Amino acid sequence: MEACCIPEQVIQPLLLASDSSHSLEECLQFLIEASKTDSGRSDLASKADILPSILALLQLLPYPSPRHHLNLSLKVLRNLCAGETRNQEAFVDHNGSVVISELLDSAIGDVETVRFGLQVLANVVVMGENRQRDVWLRFFPERFLAISQLRRRETFDPLCMILYVCLDGSRSSSEITSQLCSDDGLNIIAETVRTSSSEDYWLKLLVSRLCVEGDCFPGLFSKLGHHKDSTFTSEHTFLLSMLSDIANERLKEVSIPKDTAHFVLGLLSQSVEVFDFVSGEKAELPTGSAVIDVMGYSLVVIRDACAGRSIQQLKNDSGGGNVDLLLSSGLIELLLGLLRKLEPPTTIKKALKQSPTSSSSSGNPCPYRGFRRDIVAVIGNCAYRRKEVQDEIRERDGLFLMLQQCVTDDENPFLREWGLWCVRNLLEGNEENQKVVAELEMQGSVDVPQLREIGLRVEIDPLTYRPKLVNDTT
Repeated sequence: MEACCIPEQVIQPLLLASDSSHSLEECLQFLIEASKTDSGRSDLASKADILPSILALLQLLPYPSPRHHLNLSLKVLRNLCAGETRNQEAFVDHNGSVVISELLDSAIGDVETVRFGLQVLANVVVMGENRQRDVWLRFFPERFLAISQLRRRETFDPLCMILYVCLDGSRSSSEITSQLCSDDGLNIIAETVRTSSSEDYWLKLLVSRLCVEGDCFPGLFSKLGHHKDSTFTSEHTFLLSMLSDIANERLKEVSIPKDTAHFVLGLLSQSVEVFDFVSGEKAELPTGSAVIDVMGYSLVVIRDACAGRSIQQLKNDSGGGNVDLLLSSGLIELLLGLLRKLEPPTTIKKALKQSPTSSSSSGNPCPYRGFRRDIVAVIGNCAYRRKEVQDEIRERDGLFLMLQQCVTDDENPFLREWGLWCVRNLLEGNEENQKVVAELEMQGSVDVPQLREIGLRVEIDPLTYRPKLVNDTT
């Protein structure tokens, strides 16, 4: 489309601003360059009719015939709205969201045009609630869903940015959170997860807000496939890995919601049921096997859900926290059962091979490198200042098993350190557990010199002549 074909009230302000009487393309190219700088945007904003003229021009360029000029116009609009308040206000005042939404409706299959349109909206929403609400009301949920279903990297990032900024910046963020956690909203977020191939910045912020601060994880996980038949997908493992990373990074800030922690325990149980434990992966997470990765990331999430709480928080948690819910759901029984399925750590296996009186060890290999360590870490965190966990481990004959984890293991880095942490927590303030461990060592059932590293040694009580653990102050 040439400049002469455009109504004068639309083209004239643009030609004057570009100091051009030439083609529409030259005019738009000039405005694109001029609006790349703060001073250029400010200068163009002082000409009150520039942005309205661009919006009017977009309405005169029906998709797809003048696609090139349309995309140039979107670039001008994108640049004009980048950090310039006057242009952003003009965008809202002249129904810019309506213009862009109608344009994207007709161009929904054109990734480049959609990307430019989203970039315009992203530059608008960053500067205030009125702009965010204007865009949100126009695009949620149908248009956001249609864009997310493109599943293209080019449109993915600006879409996630718009969703997060609207969620984070609105005074009515609880309303937007509810909408994003609704069936319609979760469909949009699920499509962004399917599109992403890595922990993209804006998607990670969205997941953190909705699934760590909020309770949307179970619903979002279910949107990614039918896991109830124990079929897990790469999208499931990706979402779990992201939840794991966020929970670990924000360990001291937030606690994973109870429903999420309980749901993840269910995922762990499901993955354990379908995995044969006959063969394992030598790799660390992610292994590439969906069922193994779900098992592993579930363990890591549960580990962090059971950690990071101070003694005062434990005392004040009258309603019962994540640990209480997980314990009541059979967590300790499940974890001890998993440990008993495994072959001994490599240090113990080597010792058994060298002993002429010992039978050969049996058991299954770890599903992934670090599996045993992660189990021990969960138990250790659960046992911290919780007598009910200390007692349950003893009552399930688990103390000897836990003492065996205080060794190095080629397939489980830092197993020894986590094992010592766990045993210390199992023995602290628990005379019954201390008595059992002391008797085991005196009988020769176990030799745990590492007990000294946590400040304990075995001593014979002069009154009862029974072994007991005492603080080693020497």
